[in-house]
Amino acid sequence: MEKITAKGDHYTAVNIGDPDKVGDYQIIHPITGHKIEGKIFLRDLTDSIGTEISFNILPPYTEQPYFHKHIQNEETYIILTGSGMFQVDEEVFAIEKGSVVRVSSEGVRSMKNTSGDPMLYVVIQSKENSLEQCSQNDSERIEPVWK
Repeated sequence: MEKITAKGDHYTAVNIGDPDKVGDYQIIHPITGHKIEGKIFLRDLTDSIGTEISFNILPPYTEQPYFHKHIQNEETYIILTGSGMFQVDEEVFAIEKGSVVRVSSEGVRSMKNTSGDPMLYVVIQSKENSLEQCSQNDSERIEPVWK
């Protein structure tokens, strides 16, 4: 379903298709061996060396089947559709389309979709405390020349 659309020395561009079809993807968890539906990781597809990004979908009225934390990576969740609840440690709060939640590596987290619509969300995982420069401090302006 996914395909590389362009690749060069400094980039890889892929197309995963219609985001509403993320539910068609599945992975096998490398530790438990369980099948996880509605998830696609982009690191290997894009040859990323600094982040892991995934598109995910939770069907209506379902929840992630586990709570988890990370050893060294924080995660940022971006909710694109649907609404529900998010739990970090003992705190539970509402999320909806447009919500963005950052969780440190030690935060024990999970989420559930309490709506009648699929919840499509993106998770960006990166090493905690690794961002030394960002945005304008990590860029060099180049006069653009479109080909």
